[in-house]
Amino acid sequence: MTSPVSQVRAILEYERLLPVVVLDDPAAALPLGAAVRAGDLSSIEITLRTPAAVAAIEALARERDLLVGAGTVLTVAQAEEAVTAGASFIVSPGVSAAVVTWCRAAGVPVFPGVATPTDILAALELGIDVVKFFPADINGALPAIKALAAPFADVKFVPTGGVSGQNLAAYLEHPSVLAVGGSWMVARSLIASKDWDGITTLVAAAVAIAVESPTPGGDRHG
Repeated sequence: MTSPVSQVRAILEYERLLPVVVLDDPAAALPLGAAVRAGDLSSIEITLRTPAAVAAIEALARERDLLVGAGTVLTVAQAEEAVTAGASFIVSPGVSAAVVTWCRAAGVPVFPGVATPTDILAALELGIDVVKFFPADINGALPAIKALAAPFADVKFVPTGGVSGQNLAAYLEHPSVLAVGGSWMVARSLIASKDWDGITTLVAAAVAIAVESPTPGGDRHG
């Protein structure tokens, strides 16, 4: 039987994209999920940055065709609350030994954030080899990933922060990039204005770029 960790990693490796959402109204969760699915993605990260986040995770977790994770997880208590609400994976902006240890013991996939070689070593020591590179743009973007990939050849990165439709292809071309996280596809302003068609269009455009990438996502429809 495929483990939850393997399943989530396989989806990210296949789709290459993870929409990162800041949600202010839990009522927007289901139409947002439908818009993401209509754009041909099946995973979404709801960040724990607003009071609406846990309720949104709970609503989306009931959708059988959507894998929902919790982002901006800072504590074990937040991880527990998110998983209880139905989150299938956890994303953190940094390496918290407590959060990673709890997630691994619970069998929940966790992707801690890194920015430096020290961060990556800390993640590796906790048994993690897929990390969020955050914030990507401030910490050197793709050149930094290329430099970090040299000594950490077995680590896969999910860059997030400053990624857009303009630089997406360049990120996806690098073999150390497993997937890319981004909010441009699901912008807070588009959610507030209930522009579901606009979100679907942006997601579909990102998917089209991912399909053409030369790494695993390039054959997702092949």
